Amino acid sequence: MKIEEAIQSKFADTNQKAIVNLLYTASWLSGRISEVLKKQGITHQQYNVLRILRGSKGQPVSLKYIRERMLDRMSDASRIVDKLHNKQYLERKQCPSDRRNVDITITNEGLNLLQKLDGTVEEINDLFSSFTEEEVIDFNNFLDKLRH
Repeated sequence: MKIEEAIQSKFADTNQKAIVNLLYTASWLSGRISEVLKKQGITHQQYNVLRILRGSKGQPVSLKYIRERMLDRMSDASRIVDKLHNKQYLERKQCPSDRRNVDITITNEGLNLLQKLDGTVEEINDLFSSFTEEEVIDFNNFLDKLRH
């Protein structure tokens, strides 16, 4: 569906259309991802934190480390970590070298959930199935260029 049809609007120019189209599509994509993750009882932000922890390969990380790598920088990382801790997907321990910091690591339960989600998230990857590999590469390059 074209963006004009989706929001029933016309645009002043192609730049305005591109911006609105990108924002609308980002929101749409976020909704699809949330639907998939909701089935497993976690949010998009919680999934992001678990992936960050898995990427640390068992090494403890700080809350600051997590915040710096989150996709949604406006998220309340400490609240998300608390919720994941309550679900037993991660552990928090006082850092031995700096008592003001907390070391955060993913648990086996968290790793098992991510492994389960790895297959489920294929539904999301399938959203790009109508694109060729070259088109996806170009798309990524365009987005990188936009942020540059």
